Amino acid sequence: MGRLLIILIALVSFHNAQAQWPFGKEKIRNLDNFDKSRLSWGYTLGFNSYDFDFDYKNQTEDIIVEKSVGFNVGLLGNLRLNDYLDLRLEPMVAFSSRNLIFPFAGEDDQDRLREVKSTYVHIPLLLKVSTKRLNNWKPFIVGGLSTAINLSSNQDNPDDNSVGQFRMTNNSYYYEVGFGIDLYLYYFKFTPSIRGVFALNDELVRDADPNSIYTSNIEKMSSRGVFINFTFQ
Repeated sequence: MGRLLIILIALVSFHNAQAQWPFGKEKIRNLDNFDKSRLSWGYTLGFNSYDFDFDYKNQTEDIIVEKSVGFNVGLLGNLRLNDYLDLRLEPMVAFSSRNLIFPFAGEDDQDRLREVKSTYVHIPLLLKVSTKRLNNWKPFIVGGLSTAINLSSNQDNPDDNSVGQFRMTNNSYYYEVGFGIDLYLYYFKFTPSIRGVFALNDELVRDADPNSIYTSNIEKMSSRGVFINFTFQ
């Protein structure tokens, strides 16, 4: 994930250098009328890294989360409100995988480890606040709310951690904040962005045993993550 962030920063820096060369000279503006359309469409490709945030009833040894990089693909619908505000709907499918390690669950790795694979249908509604366009680039911040359906939640599975099955709720609700930059290329607009997503609800489905070592001490379990997206319009 760190390498992706470095590449993103390098792309933006290179484009900024291009926009300012030669010194003091105004560049030809690509897609000069692009942002005047009331509605615009596009698609998104990107990467994600999901984590869990745990609140415990009693302070004990923490559950360890091993994160990995997943990917997401989606569509974009953009409604222009004025020169600086846009309302965006960005439905996407996100694939992620996390390992949970319960260090207090015994010596056997099979008892200590739970693999959590998730496939989310993620639907955010976001407000984009942009600066004035500067030649062929325009920075912005973005924020809003989203909902997600976890197709791999196992919420209705009668098996639980007693037989190695970790369960989550089907639906989650998030708030999101991020930033990015619109780059106006010759044929299309390219937008790299970084966004943090933070679940508002408890996503844990508890075991049938009220004294389960896996779930009994968890007050709340919520997902959080980082999206690095590349949008083409």
